[in-house]
Amino acid sequence: MTVELAVQSEPSCAAQPLRRTPFHAFHLRHGAKMCSFAGYEMPIQYAGGVLKEHLATRSGVGLFDVSHMGQIELVPRSGDVDDAARALEALVPVDVLGLKVGRQRYALFTGEDGGLLDDLMVARLPDRLVLVVNAATKAADENHLRASLPDGVEVRPLDRALVAVQGPGAEAALARLAPEAAGMRFMDASEIEVDGEPCLVSRSGYTGEDGFEISLAPERAEGFAEKLVEAGAVPIGLGARDSLRLEAGLCLYGADIDAETSPVEASLVWAISPARRAGGAREGGFPGADRILREMADGPPRRRVGLAPEGRAPVRAGAELFASEEGGEPVGRVTSGGFGASVEAPVAMGYVPATLGEPGTRLFAEVRGRRLAVAVAALPFVPARFKRS
Repeated sequence: MTVELAVQSEPSCAAQPLRRTPFHAFHLRHGAKMCSFAGYEMPIQYAGGVLKEHLATRSGVGLFDVSHMGQIELVPRSGDVDDAARALEALVPVDVLGLKVGRQRYALFTGEDGGLLDDLMVARLPDRLVLVVNAATKAADENHLRASLPDGVEVRPLDRALVAVQGPGAEAALARLAPEAAGMRFMDASEIEVDGEPCLVSRSGYTGEDGFEISLAPERAEGFAEKLVEAGAVPIGLGARDSLRLEAGLCLYGADIDAETSPVEASLVWAISPARRAGGAREGGFPGADRILREMADGPPRRRVGLAPEGRAPVRAGAELFASEEGGEPVGRVTSGGFGASVEAPVAMGYVPATLGEPGTRLFAEVRGRRLAVAVAALPFVPARFKRS
């Protein structure tokens, strides 16, 4: 199976000056096909292909270079990490103050009109917060933080490698180099020794599988990756990363969520902390709160839903959705779509009117001039397998 299984459009392979991650030589040594993605030269797949990489992650352990992502520290000049947490809360509809040391939380930067500027992870350490943001938006996110946070909170971008190990074999593979990792649970984040050196490790990922993300010094990246391969990890490219996250029902910024889309429309209400909702201890107080809280109370005009195409043909991003097989205006659009190797069927996500968002609702996607039947489906397509205890 080729890279065409990647859920979104392939990253451009056009010749242009590209940044390289600390794992670049590792990718070439392992036979990666390299392409442009978010300004970086990244592996789209290795010699085995997207299908094998996808299934290797679901059944064993996959190794992902995610060093193109942005890593940013928020350091309070007072030394009280609550000052940084309180300041960040003004930008996200999330309870950062209530986040315990050694824990991580999914968060959302919202705009004044309630749209999504980015989604991110926030980890609380004893003396600082550490954010992981999307590659395509990391410069904008850093500027947003510098412009919005008070002088008492220092914004420090980190020059660190970032690698993810994902799959049911992830714990055993990483524990060979970091025995302490085995005692971590989903969304734990702490500084532990990995192969004798301190690293920031979180038990999280972007596949729906159990796994870890490890932030480490760039000069250690290649050697660390090779040791993970020796422990059984399979190098995985962006193609399989995309198909894995689609089966897991996870959003890709710029495709499934963007500055026009609210968290409620995106079916991300679960990420809005009770403390920040109507009636909560710190209700509102974040950009776009009026729209977001109103949509939570009254319902949004549209919703992100799963889509299960009938037959074997994948329905790709950009396909318009119709309520009938013939005639009529489009009622929605596919935002991610491809073949789900684990479920052995095409899968997709998109936006439809809230009135058409019930699972089982039959719609039609226009693909090359033909309308193919799709059914609204519950997300995720593959249940998550996080280690919560």
